[in-house]
Amino acid sequence: MQDFKQSGGCQCGQVRYTLRQEPLVIYCCHCTECQKQSSSAFGISVRVQSEALAINGKLNSFEKGGADRQFCPTCGTRLLHRRPGYQNTLNIKGGTFDDASWIMPAGHIRTGSKQSWVLLPKGAITYEEQPDNYNALIAAYQGE
Repeated sequence: MQDFKQSGGCQCGQVRYTLRQEPLVIYCCHCTECQKQSSSAFGISVRVQSEALAINGKLNSFEKGGADRQFCPTCGTRLLHRRPGYQNTLNIKGGTFDDASWIMPAGHIRTGSKQSWVLLPKGAITYEEQPDNYNALIAAYQGE
């Protein structure tokens, strides 16, 4: 999508970003780490090409399990993470967009640790654990 543009940022406004290209895929992750970082039942990952994201402001980071997690040093809002093996992409945290009404997840991963009260849509693409690849999620998101 050529005219795609979405903006977002942290809670205090010190870090802002603009995404200038449609995401590769969007999915919900139900792992316990995403539950903790989102203070909710799951996290929303918006995977994008790294070059499509412009960031204004300083980010701090910490590494765990090989993934680099980046957050605002003032308010602590986690904005994105980069996973090993995906050098040209990163995942924006879906809740950090100014307008998240356009976000439509293609499926759900790590459902083995989802909260029991979370009901997944009938027929949704799901993975009990981390999938070996995201091909089915990407195809579903891109309408293939």
